[in-house]
Amino acid sequence: MTQLGIGLIGAGFIADLHAEAFARVPEATVRVVAARDAGRARAFADERGIPDATGDWQAVLERSDVDIVCVCVPNHLHREVTVAAAQAGKHVICEKPLARTLADADAMIEACEAAGVRLMYGEMICFAPKYVRAKGLIDEGALGRVFQIKHGEQHFGPHSAWFWDGTQSGGGVMMDMGCHGIEVIRWMYGRPPIESVTAELGTYVHGERTDLDDHANVVIRFAGNRVGIIETSWAKPGGMHDGIEILGSGGVTYADLLRGSSLLTYSEQGYGYAVEKAGDTRGWTHTIYEETWNYGFPQEMAHFVDCVLHDREPIVTAADGRVVLEAVYAAYRSAGTGQRVTFPLQLTDAERAASPIELWRAPAPA
Repeated sequence: MTQLGIGLIGAGFIADLHAEAFARVPEATVRVVAARDAGRARAFADERGIPDATGDWQAVLERSDVDIVCVCVPNHLHREVTVAAAQAGKHVICEKPLARTLADADAMIEACEAAGVRLMYGEMICFAPKYVRAKGLIDEGALGRVFQIKHGEQHFGPHSAWFWDGTQSGGGVMMDMGCHGIEVIRWMYGRPPIESVTAELGTYVHGERTDLDDHANVVIRFAGNRVGIIETSWAKPGGMHDGIEILGSGGVTYADLLRGSSLLTYSEQGYGYAVEKAGDTRGWTHTIYEETWNYGFPQEMAHFVDCVLHDREPIVTAADGRVVLEAVYAAYRSAGTGQRVTFPLQLTDAERAASPIELWRAPAPA
């Protein structure tokens, strides 16, 4: 059996999910993990049975036994790592959002195309079993003509400090999690063109630590008289919630990605872990099992390994990631101007090179 070597660049929460996912893919082996703190990388590797660790991410790219690099670092580093990986001849999975800016995204796509390597945009919920089944209902006509899809992903804030810093992240919750809703709705509809974006963003809860948006409501109009509605939040306590509602002329379906795949637990003293972002396990909680599988990470990684082995295009491409990022820009502009933003999106070169959050802070005239 052909074995592809995997190099993880980053040793945080998302890298942990990648490591667990690849452990379920027979054709792939994680061979090395890199982090700025070599001790942290070593501890991460030891806990997960990864043979090697390093404090120098560029050393990963020099290894002949690494075929695929997973970019699991803060947003502002996506371009540097991806371009370097492409130039080293490595295929790349880049976590969402594709990049901090559209200019960075374009440079990443160009570098991978020039090097002849695959670049997959890491949108795992397009592989989540419940959402795959829901799309199957749409595709077979079970719901009639689907005209509205609503997606919500909410919790009380991100894991790491860099998310709160716009110079590193490029934006707040709309950048962090709104991108999930954009792509899963696009994918379920069959990726029609976006016609317009209308958004309301605000900093409602976490203003003492950030000036970024911590709650967002977005309406996207797609070609074919179809609507997408996104509610995403860093301001909802109680752990991660990820759900979807699909309305059609002949039916409706609802899917709860995590709470519908959990034990309903009451504990007076609390316990170790309930679900991602759940800060307290006392009282009633939703105790998740098979969290990585329910998110779709193993399926996503198996798919990309298959694409590399058989020279196939991933079902979620870097081009999709760029469209998502463009929609994120439009949401920030809409929130900044108070107006609907129509497509094709008109941005200056300076705006393409700036973070999306800047369109909210200093909106251009409509």
